[in-house]
Amino acid sequence: MGNTAEPQNRGGMPSPAVQRLLDLLDLPAIGQPRILVGLVGLPGAGKSTVTTRWADAVNQRAGAGCMQVLGMDGFHLSRAALAHLPDPALALARRGAPWTFDPAALRQRLLALREGGPVAWPDFQHDIGDPVADVFRVPPETRLVLVEGLYLLHHGDGWDLQGLFDACWFLDVPPAQAMRQLAARHQRAWGFTPAQAQARIDASDGINAELVWASRDRADWLVPAL
Repeated sequence: MGNTAEPQNRGGMPSPAVQRLLDLLDLPAIGQPRILVGLVGLPGAGKSTVTTRWADAVNQRAGAGCMQVLGMDGFHLSRAALAHLPDPALALARRGAPWTFDPAALRQRLLALREGGPVAWPDFQHDIGDPVADVFRVPPETRLVLVEGLYLLHHGDGWDLQGLFDACWFLDVPPAQAMRQLAARHQRAWGFTPAQAQARIDASDGINAELVWASRDRADWLVPAL
């Protein structure tokens, strides 16, 4: 995957994103046991890669286990649930669109995270092609959780996460760059030819990317890409 955000460390100084996360941890915890940050970005933008690096850097500076990264992919509707939608074939073909997730379940887990206790979190496992419950555990001592995903700033299709994040950022990778990176990822992960990867983008990923890009102006900060 290409270089999608500022380097984590230059001359021993944390990157702007890492410094902002550390600053959030330094804020007085008044009636708020846990801090939540969202990161939105286009498909292929590199959200998982950069958030893992940020968490490593924060935990090195603030203490092991202080920060944890979670994804929203575990809130995909299962294939069984998709089969009960009005057009199951379309739902399966467009899996990854905002209406093929369970945002109400995501909202409930975010509320639980804010309460500060232990929280179980699902994951999407590609080997079985479905979400799996309670794969990850967030312990009470984890003070900062960053959730990354496509639709955390989306309005409509049942998505209403307003007020649940202390900050919600947008990884500001240009669409053309994100789509190039996504095509390369499809070829690596699925053995697609370049034409097959582009067909997948045209049929689904590109449509989703337009929706995600439309939510960009709602972000609290546009994380610069290099």
